[in-house]
Amino acid sequence: QVQLVESGGGLVQAGGSLRLSCAASGRTFSTYTMGWFRQVPGKEREFVGAISRIGSYAFYAYYADSVKGRFTISRDNAKNTVYLQMNSLKPEDTAVYYCAATAVGSKAIESYNYDYWGQGTQVTVSS
Repeated sequence: QVQLVESGGGLVQAGGSLRLSCAASGRTFSTYTMGWFRQVPGKEREFVGAISRIGSYAFYAYYADSVKGRFTISRDNAKNTVYLQMNSLKPEDTAVYYCAATAVGSKAIESYNYDYWGQGTQVTVSS
């Protein structure tokens, strides 16, 4: 069982930055693909990006086109934490952001790929 807790959401002006954190429980954190999704009322949960393990020690991140070049995902396995650095924020980035975990090794871009979810954190970008 993996428990996820997001933090770092808030209100920011367009063009600003925020960093979200997701702290995970469990001793096998480094083996999980960690993903970020977002959702606005009345819409499907949308893939933002994820970071997966390749080999024993390397990781790679991949992103939705809508955030590529603006958002960066990183992880600190010693702290069981994954981060979402969001730069050049736009009003359309406003959503509840969710952290998720899965044992799927790569290209986990669908919400059904993920077994564990955090409670979400609100990000609001004002124009």
